Amino acid sequence: MGCVQYQNCGGCVFRDLPIELYQKQKAETVRQMLEQKLGDLTNIWQPPVFLKDGLRRRAAFAFQFQNQRLVFGFNAGKSNQIVDIETCLMIKPEINRLIPDFRAVLASLCAVQTPQLKNKKRHKTQITQGDFLVLKADNGIDVVLETDVELCLDHRLIICDFMGQKDEIIRFSWRKKHCAWAEPIVQKATPFVKIGKTNVLISSGDFLQASKEGEQELMALVLSCVGQTRGKIADLFCGVGTFSYGLSELENTHITAFDVSASLLSGLKKTINAEMIQNISPQEKNLFLYPLTADELSNFDVIVFDPPRAGALETVREFSKIEPQKRPEKIVAVSCFPLTFARDAKVLIDAGYVLKSITLLDQFVYSNHSELVALFTNEK
Repeated sequence: MGCVQYQNCGGCVFRDLPIELYQKQKAETVRQMLEQKLGDLTNIWQPPVFLKDGLRRRAAFAFQFQNQRLVFGFNAGKSNQIVDIETCLMIKPEINRLIPDFRAVLASLCAVQTPQLKNKKRHKTQITQGDFLVLKADNGIDVVLETDVELCLDHRLIICDFMGQKDEIIRFSWRKKHCAWAEPIVQKATPFVKIGKTNVLISSGDFLQASKEGEQELMALVLSCVGQTRGKIADLFCGVGTFSYGLSELENTHITAFDVSASLLSGLKKTINAEMIQNISPQEKNLFLYPLTADELSNFDVIVFDPPRAGALETVREFSKIEPQKRPEKIVAVSCFPLTFARDAKVLIDAGYVLKSITLLDQFVYSNHSELVALFTNEK
């Protein structure tokens, strides 16, 4: 077990169980949940992939500063209350070692009182709460301070001094709110992660898989589903391009990568230009509001889709409208939420696609969070 906060923190709710029992229980729970919607999964359910503790390369810490005291940690389960932590068994040692330093710099930043003009009167304001996002990139640590207080000169000087003392931290950024543009305050190098053979440049606050090991396992599962099929591939909800990069290494393929985020696609374009990758074409598109039509989807030989927790109902409905002889040979579904996966999978099955395999990946150890990779084929 080893963690005194697991019952309060919202992350590892099953840490009191022996690892073998936890893994068996998680696999059975997810399979039963899927079978309620999809029927018997015998010969379809593949051996689950379980990762170990201490691999998470990114962490979203929350903090509050009240009565000259800083609380720094994670939100309690289903609550805004922050559970104060000194270390976390889920995250990489490189991040854990820096937690005392993160506390120290945040306490200094929160102590600064900034004069501001409001209603023609001068007031003093200071940072009292926010989030602190940390990523262990392949070439160093990347951090983003997220708080709605504008940083003044004193804040920036504190950050500069802090960065001068911490060689392992290569970028410190600030933004007002989640999903807003993050301003790099100090940047010593551009963080990157290696995906396949590609060094992928990461913008401040970009979403990545929680662990490199989880990312590699997901990529291996997707490539296994694609198998020997080649041709035109669509990567829907592509994010930073995690699957696009691996797919682009297959001969005789061209990948069209779709996402709504201009920031993520900008990073994708910078990387494919820097690495001279010629068979990835990024396209900005809000697939929730404007899903690809059945006619557009019929142009692809393989479709990979990895939507957020809400799933991709409108997209799979378009899959179902494609004439059988024009359907892609394979559809590979990646999901972070079994309930919406089951809903979407049922639409595909009812439309005549054949569910060939489902694999559970557990990269959030001791949690109730599960990821799935599934293969659907068009039996013409």
